[in-house]
Amino acid sequence: MEQTAKGIFPDTFYWGGAIAANQCEGAVLEDGKKWSTADALPDGVFGDVVIPPRENYLKKTGIDFYHRYKEDIALFGELGFKMLRISLAWSRIFPNGDEEQPNEKGLAYYDDLLDELAKYGIEPLVTISHYEMPLNLAVKYGGWANRELIDLYLRFAETVYRRYKDKVKYWLTFNEINMILHAPFNGGGIQGDPLNMDKQDLYQAAHHQFVASARATRLGHEINPDFMIGCMIAGSPCYPLTPAPDDVLAALEKDRKTLFFADVHARGRYPGYMKRYFKENNIELEITEQDRIDLQDTVDFISLSYYASDCATANPEKQIKARGNIASAIKNPYLQVSDWGYQIDPKGLRFILNQLYDRYQLPLFIVENGMGFKDELIRDQEGSFTVNDDYRMEFFRQHLQQVGEAIEDGVPVLGYTSWAPIDLVSNSECQMEKRYGFIYVDRNDQGEGTLNRYRKKSFYWYQKVIKTNGESLKKGI
Repeated sequence: MEQTAKGIFPDTFYWGGAIAANQCEGAVLEDGKKWSTADALPDGVFGDVVIPPRENYLKKTGIDFYHRYKEDIALFGELGFKMLRISLAWSRIFPNGDEEQPNEKGLAYYDDLLDELAKYGIEPLVTISHYEMPLNLAVKYGGWANRELIDLYLRFAETVYRRYKDKVKYWLTFNEINMILHAPFNGGGIQGDPLNMDKQDLYQAAHHQFVASARATRLGHEINPDFMIGCMIAGSPCYPLTPAPDDVLAALEKDRKTLFFADVHARGRYPGYMKRYFKENNIELEITEQDRIDLQDTVDFISLSYYASDCATANPEKQIKARGNIASAIKNPYLQVSDWGYQIDPKGLRFILNQLYDRYQLPLFIVENGMGFKDELIRDQEGSFTVNDDYRMEFFRQHLQQVGEAIEDGVPVLGYTSWAPIDLVSNSECQMEKRYGFIYVDRNDQGEGTLNRYRKKSFYWYQKVIKTNGESLKKGI
């Protein structure tokens, strides 16, 4: 990917945003859809899943994207998006997950959504499985701990590949696939307390996802050789808390817990350090010879979410916890924190982009980056509703400047889709008040509000960044 004479960001750079079906669509039982694991959160994280899930919870309506997608896509078009990352609700297309035939109404909905994106010249980036699987697969099969899910997932993947093969080029097989270790119900439909879960079961479930992802990658390329199919990890580069050799080794080991998931996708085999880890922890995975062959179908690119960096130390007395996106982190004394206690580290994004490219020599996609803030909806001088979110503009400015630095370093970054361009329901806490968007949605944590959309001050800032292909970032505007 070559730079242009106009600036750091290439003309082909995909500017955009990212959303997830379970956090924005709502309509959880409409047009044939059935319950998903997302509907059981947060109750389903520990112990037994509540069936049916709670009567009133924010994801039941979300931001009503299911009915308002045309209005929202028009706003994304006004922003100048080149790409929108979406996910397909598995339980909307295969309501129980194990049907022989898909739900036509679910497929037709995404046909219409993709057509609407095309109307505005917005390229879709589609995540096949994004923290949402039919609840039946968790209850009846035990989630991804069960090998049967590989074939059920592939039926889903083949269905959507064939249906949308002329509408979608860019695909992701799983969202933040490494999070199955930290949030096994969220990432794998596996019930129980993740802190007390058997590592054997977790890594076996991860293996099943690896095989499914590799087989889906091969299948997608067979259906349309022009498909670009990638994996996605939750990226959180790890720094040693001190220069002590034990801390440096602790950071290396912690980093590998994340990089392992990209290693298998990009290299097609299990790395030696994980074989040692399995041996030392008495983990014996069931890996067939066909599995080993399947894993050799590697991805076309690596994508990542980036919210914060982490630290590691071998000294238990210095392991002061800081909040992470899903997993907790160790506090870095040199970083500021957000309203929710998340550490803010723009330079960590440049670091991990270089780290991933040095390791894999594959193109990269930043498919989530953002920060939740508490916003106040006010009237401006013209009497229109807005949010004066200079803090959000500063967050994105600093991070996008570091993306530019990584591109200058020679890293081929294909695009950047912010999380999330419009306020939606946060994943694990199921909140509205933790707001990420450039577009304000009038709904609170009690489910009250008109659901009206309002452009925040940052809406016009990001619009200018896209229009100038990042040139406005140089001026600090």
